[in-house]
Amino acid sequence: MDMTPPPPEGVRKDFYEAIRAQHMTPLWEVLHALVPQQPATACMPAFWAWDRVHPYLMQAGELITAEEAVRRVLILENPALPGQSCITQSLYAGLQLILPGEIAPSHRHTQSALRFVVEGRGAYTAVDGERTTMTPGDFIITPSWTWHDHGNQSALEGGEPVVWLDGLDIPMLRFFDAGFAENHTERSQSVTRAEGTSYQRYGANMLPVRYDAPFGQTSPIFSYPYERTREALHTLEQQAPVDAWDGVKLRYVNPATGGWPMPTMGTFMQRLPPGFDGRPWRQTDGVVFSVVEGHGSVLVGEAGQQQTFKFGPRDHFVIPSWHTASLRSAQGCVLFSFSDRPVHQALGIHREERLS
Repeated sequence: MDMTPPPPEGVRKDFYEAIRAQHMTPLWEVLHALVPQQPATACMPAFWAWDRVHPYLMQAGELITAEEAVRRVLILENPALPGQSCITQSLYAGLQLILPGEIAPSHRHTQSALRFVVEGRGAYTAVDGERTTMTPGDFIITPSWTWHDHGNQSALEGGEPVVWLDGLDIPMLRFFDAGFAENHTERSQSVTRAEGTSYQRYGANMLPVRYDAPFGQTSPIFSYPYERTREALHTLEQQAPVDAWDGVKLRYVNPATGGWPMPTMGTFMQRLPPGFDGRPWRQTDGVVFSVVEGHGSVLVGEAGQQQTFKFGPRDHFVIPSWHTASLRSAQGCVLFSFSDRPVHQALGIHREERLS
């Protein structure tokens, strides 16, 4: 045992003040906070009920045009991180509205983006010269540094107010000081390929003989229709074992690699069958959920402090890193979710516990 007597009172304080002038600080004063025994996120679980959010989205449509706003979005801000424009430490989420006849002008940025269509029909998004029609439940990718704009048919053509969930890696790129953006000289980019071209070229379990990875590490398919995803989930619900923690859960993939569709964000769709009472789990990647169909509840918390969110269609919620959660549904439901799991796995730091 070290019997060295402690220094006189105030000596350490004087030492700390002296080294602060040299832009140094003692590790031993902060070691346990820097390297905790388990993940200790500043984020908290949060829930956004659609019936409360929707009126504000419509009001935003009266206050500012899509072109003036560039992107008319209400950010889903984690209550524990006010003013930081993020839903977790590494992810951004927001609800974007585009009204009939509007155009959200073309631009590009280094941040990767996903769109998950929540409500409405008649809108489209254009990416790198190809448009795709947006329908509820569709998962759409905007790869890093690709021109993209959004538009909506006029009311006479059947356009409706359309809302989708935006998910971006904005906080992650901000951490790396790697954010760039550029506005297009035109409101809408020129359409150079017929709608559906990318899906036919890359989404039929085949690839062009001379595959060129048009978006680098990002999937060459930028629109994943809900109709096909839903069919797969319901078929598996009837014909395959149901996982005790996740129900029937699938992850979206890059068809060229079998890996994640985006290098920084993983996306998932799951079906909880009627009567599902899920076992608890926790993981290091924080997860953002969008309810597609049906009703259910999630019990989420940490260190004995738990809360229940009862959810229905178009509601949203976030489960932060290392918070224990369990899902339930009496009538059955479908959930879309996204997280930063690809980064965790690439760095070899992902942890998951499936509890009994």
